[in-house]
Amino acid sequence: QAQLVEFGGGSVQAGGSLRLSCVVSGYTFFSTCGMGWYRQAPGKERELVSTISSDGTATYADSVKGRFTISQDHPKDTLYLQMNSLKTEDTAVYYCAAAFYGSAYCSGTTADFGFWGQGTQVTVSS
Repeated sequence: QAQLVEFGGGSVQAGGSLRLSCVVSGYTFFSTCGMGWYRQAPGKERELVSTISSDGTATYADSVKGRFTISQDHPKDTLYLQMNSLKTEDTAVYYCAAAFYGSAYCSGTTADFGFWGQGTQVTVSS
C-alpha cells in the first residue's frame, strides 16, 4: 500500500534552516507525475508551498521563493524541502503530497494531488 511519511520538522529560531524529508513506500517516483509540499497554519487554509514534476520542473509560492528548495532523490524515493532563512510566518504543519499517473491531477482536471502524508510540524520562533 502506498504511503508518504514526512520527517525533519521541529523548532527553530527565525533565520534558521530545516530540511524536511518525505519518504515514499509502496510505489516509486516513476509512478507519479508530480509531488509537492503544502502547509497549514492554525486557523488558516492549506497553502501550496512547492511542487516538482516528473521532469524536475519546480514551482514555489511567492512567499518562499529564494528561501526554499524542493528536490528529489530517486534512488531513495525521497522528496526534500530545504528551508532557509525561516520566518515566524513559516510556522505550520507541512504535508507531502503525490499525484499518481491516471489521477485527476495528472490529467490536469484538478490541482489536488490526491495523496497525502500525515504532516510534520515546523515552528519558527522570533
